[in-house]
Amino acid sequence: MKNQWKTLLALAMLFSAVSVTAYADSATVHKKPSKAAPAPKFYGSPTSSISSGVIVPEGSSYLYTSGTVPPILNKDGKTVYERYGDTKTQGLGILKEIEKQLKEQGLTMKDVVYLRVYLTPDAAKNGSFDYTGWFDAYAQFFNTKENPVKPARSTVGVASLVNSDWLIEIEAVAVFPSKKK
Repeated sequence: MKNQWKTLLALAMLFSAVSVTAYADSATVHKKPSKAAPAPKFYGSPTSSISSGVIVPEGSSYLYTSGTVPPILNKDGKTVYERYGDTKTQGLGILKEIEKQLKEQGLTMKDVVYLRVYLTPDAAKNGSFDYTGWFDAYAQFFNTKENPVKPARSTVGVASLVNSDWLIEIEAVAVFPSKKK
């Protein structure tokens, strides 16, 4: 029995070492690339406002934002719309915040390859999800003359977010551009 415990302890230590090594290796993925990598390739229907998918070349580095939530417009507002705005207004505020986060890392909205969006039911719209409000906010940042990028995207309706006033939360994934030689 004593030898079995020693074997289990040795295996546990081995798996811990492997996990730490894997974690350390994965942490290096987030550094800016040292070599020039090709640009991501977006594919899908030219008439769609989003890409079906994105091929990110080997050696690229990513930036993942946490779920970003709407900024408060008026802390003394009596309604959700007065405090945070409707879905479109909240979406615009979040995308501006993501744009700011990207800029701090030397990136722009043109570097975004994927968005994950969570929408909650809007009580002022009979409890329905305001997909149109979100799509209108998105259309001001992507698939435009200034930014023709159409990231891959998922939009998911959920029961609630952490704050009951929030109608939308967005996560973004951006890829650091290749360095020019």
